[in-house]
Amino acid sequence: MSNASIIFKAANIPTIIRILKLKIHHSKFIIRYLTIIYIFFTLISCNDASQENRDHLIFRYNQYDNVKSLDPAFARDLAIIWATNQLFNGLVQLDDSLHITPDIAKSWEISEDALQYTFILRNDVKFHKHKQFKTKDSTRSVTAKDFVYSFDRLIDPGVASPGNWVLKNVSSYSAINDTIFEIKLKKPFPAFLGLMSMRYCSVVPKEIVEFYGNQFRANPVGTGPFKFKLWEENVKLVLRKNELYFEKDLNGKQLPYLEAVAVTFLPDKQSEFLQFAKGNIDLLNSLDASYKDELLTPSGKLRDKYKDQINLSKGPYLNSEYLGFYLDADKTEIQSELLRKAINYGFDREKMITYLKNGIGIPAIHGFIPEGLPGFNNIRGYTYDPEKAYQLVQAYIKQTGDKNPTIRIATDSNYQSICEFIQRELEKIGVNIKVDVMPASTIRQKKWAGKLDTFRASWVADYPDAENFLSPYYSKNHTPNGPNYTHFKNDTFDRLYEESFTITDSKVREQYYAKMDSIVIAHAPIVPLYYDEAVRFTQKNVRGLTNNPQNFLILKRVWKEKN
Repeated sequence: MSNASIIFKAANIPTIIRILKLKIHHSKFIIRYLTIIYIFFTLISCNDASQENRDHLIFRYNQYDNVKSLDPAFARDLAIIWATNQLFNGLVQLDDSLHITPDIAKSWEISEDALQYTFILRNDVKFHKHKQFKTKDSTRSVTAKDFVYSFDRLIDPGVASPGNWVLKNVSSYSAINDTIFEIKLKKPFPAFLGLMSMRYCSVVPKEIVEFYGNQFRANPVGTGPFKFKLWEENVKLVLRKNELYFEKDLNGKQLPYLEAVAVTFLPDKQSEFLQFAKGNIDLLNSLDASYKDELLTPSGKLRDKYKDQINLSKGPYLNSEYLGFYLDADKTEIQSELLRKAINYGFDREKMITYLKNGIGIPAIHGFIPEGLPGFNNIRGYTYDPEKAYQLVQAYIKQTGDKNPTIRIATDSNYQSICEFIQRELEKIGVNIKVDVMPASTIRQKKWAGKLDTFRASWVADYPDAENFLSPYYSKNHTPNGPNYTHFKNDTFDRLYEESFTITDSKVREQYYAKMDSIVIAHAPIVPLYYDEAVRFTQKNVRGLTNNPQNFLILKRVWKEKN
């Protein structure tokens, strides 16, 4: 029912009845009144139709975990990255296969010693319009000096950006002229271009940042396909098409296709799902336990009732889920490689994915490096082998005399069912598992402090290079100095890890990565559970929205067909 119909029924019928009771000499007044009502409802109906006709130009999604800032220097979580992806650009960007492609830098050169990067910038990139630019058209072109300012700001202690680490290997950077930006490294780092694609490295305009100060977080001005319009924190965010955007599609049409992006902040996944089911939002990202069985069959297929309404897409996500052992723990069970391997062999990962994840996820039967990342190798990992697992437990008992091996696993509530599944499976081979459920923040703190013997964890790539998944096993990264939560140490691994930085040939470097991955699996400081998948549900009329292994939202090539 249209707004016009509701208003007519609720408000105007009693009025019309009263008018019809008037004396006949008021007939001219009646005709005039009814004419006004007719025109009023015609206008409302036209407005409703106009809104419906423009709905295909607006992309709507919900961000249930909120957006804390629209400043790219603080783009540390997916919610902020999704929003700032629409507003900002950097030197380079990634395609859906994680290949480095031009962005504001149209080309670049790397010196033979891999220590100097020279970027040639486009000269047609403009910032979003803002009165502070004080030019005739309220904007200006991006120059290399803007990147100098943006990088200075990134490492400024006063700004306290969580992304300052991306420049820790940079010795200097400078603007040679308006279109040449040069970066020098302290030592070779093959994944450096991947770092430059991160949202932290976006270009921002000095005059606008200085005008707003700390409130730049709520008044962003960038160069992206969409520009900032409105943000009511915890309520809604609205972005509008940037009419000055420099990128075009293969047919020469200016991007983006959409006129606007509207984001809501419903705080729970169930409410988000209900709005999606009603067609009020266009995208449902990820799969939550509260509705997974409603949407999907146990094999991960859409249920029949939704096949005509929505589309499902999924692909590799650069996230490895695992159990980690703190190898410096004063517990025989943790220090025993025999028992750690027994746990790896002792449960069925495929069964776990089918029944607990509705088929979403890839059983981690290879290494720690996930599928979807260059450097993933089908190395031999741990498949379900209960007989071998039992034999390893018996060997452990014979070696130590411990007839009742017990391990405590710390997890948050989101992964409780997975840990309890492992608990039931391992009881069959003679290993007792205690599951301790605690807040995720508590687990993070205790992992850093080495106060958890065994913990469930996720490792999500910050940048698209397999080195990212090997740094947690480099001995110089032992917590609290780095992300080596397990305190794994292996001399051969360390040597290969250090040598890999000097190798510029990506294929040769990937061979090094595979060797390092094999060393980790052979000594079992972890139990790989599954390689995660990015799962997206969209309304049937959404087109051009592609998956990528980092699960970033890229809307500049998205459009919606009219219903």
